[in-house]
Parts: sequence; structure tokens; C-alpha cells
Amino acid sequence: MPVLVVAAALYDHDGRVLIAERPPGKHMAGRWEFPGGKVVAGESEAQALAREIREELGVDITASRPFMRLVHSYNDRDVELSMWIVESFRGEPRGLDGQQLKWVAPEMLVAEDILEADRPFVEALGELPGSAGTGSAR
Repeated sequence: MPVLVVAAALYDHDGRVLIAERPPGKHMAGRWEFPGGKVVAGESEAQALAREIREELGVDITASRPFMRLVHSYNDRDVELSMWIVESFRGEPRGLDGQQLKWVAPEMLVAEDILEADRPFVEALGELPGSAGTGSAR
């Protein structure tokens, strides 16, 4: 049974998307991903997204919506990924797990070393008209 994971597309005022580097000691360390994490028992996806983003980045989501989902099989595990568009948030993202962060224009995400499971999100975000979020710290 796949592990259910939520991921966020957070946008800055310039329409760039935030990605995070997987820290040393984690599965696939050094690769880039959209921030998020596992949904725990009794949590909705929206609750898990809010918790994970608060724990990883120190920001509070004020508006978000489901965007797409997929299942990806790695050699050692299957993950079901639920990507959410974060329409607005409060605070300035920082890497609370020691991870590096960077803002990337959606059309430039293809050049990043992003986890294979997140690649379909890269393509889909690049096809959105304008900047999906213009999102934004508020």
C-alpha cells in the first residue's frame, strides 16, 4: 500500500515556486522536491499539508486547493502524492529541517534535480496560465 504524501506549490510575489533540498540522512538526500510530507492517521490532507508546511518552513497556509495526485513507485517504496496549490500563506519560508530552499520560475523547474515522483507536477505547473498562486505571503 502506498504511503500518502502531500506536497505544496507555494508561490512568491513574482510567481516563482518554492522547492526544498532533501537534507542529509533522508531518503534521496541532496535531491530537490516540493515541500510537504506524510499524512498521519486521523489527519485530512489539508491538515497534513498545513502541519508539514508549518513544521518544515515556519509558515501558516491561509488558503490552498488540491491540484493533482499520482502514485509513484521507487525501488524501495510506493508513494501516493497529493499536490496542492497554496494560494496564500503568512510568514517567510525558512528551512527549519536544515534544508536549502530556493524559488524557481515554473518554466525553469525542468532544469532542477527534482525527485522523479515530483516530475509530473513540474510539467503540470509549467502549463498553468500565468502564475497559479501569485501567492504570497500576506
